[in-house]
Amino acid sequence: MAKKPTTKKAVKKVAVKKTTKKVVAKKVPAKKVSPKKAPAKKAVAPKAKIPTKKALKTSIIARVDVGFGNQLYIRGTGADLSWEKGLPLENVSAYEWTFATTKAKSDVTFKFLINDELWAEGDNVIAAKGATSISSPVFTW
Repeated sequence: MAKKPTTKKAVKKVAVKKTTKKVVAKKVPAKKVSPKKAPAKKAVAPKAKIPTKKALKTSIIARVDVGFGNQLYIRGTGADLSWEKGLPLENVSAYEWTFATTKAKSDVTFKFLINDELWAEGDNVIAAKGATSISSPVFTW
């Protein structure tokens, strides 16, 4: 058997254009997250908030020995004090007496007395509103 001669045909190459489809993302509005609603309640009028002003504490401390059985008093102006009648101080230890108030609207001017009769020597003492005054009054018996 005889072989047939093969002939090659020239094949022309053509550039093939690749087409790609562009996909445009659709703009979707963001979902709004709504807070979970609690079951409906009866409407209650809000309570009026009253501004609370914390009262400043004014403290007066006397460090003195007034003798056994005696009481230390204070007289003055401001914080419900009077020059006419004294208020007793609280005895917290053998040599320490205290008076504390939140009623001071301004500085407190005062003087100590033993048994609301014998005045301390020296000038009047002034305690600033909201401060602590510590003094050692001197008495002449």
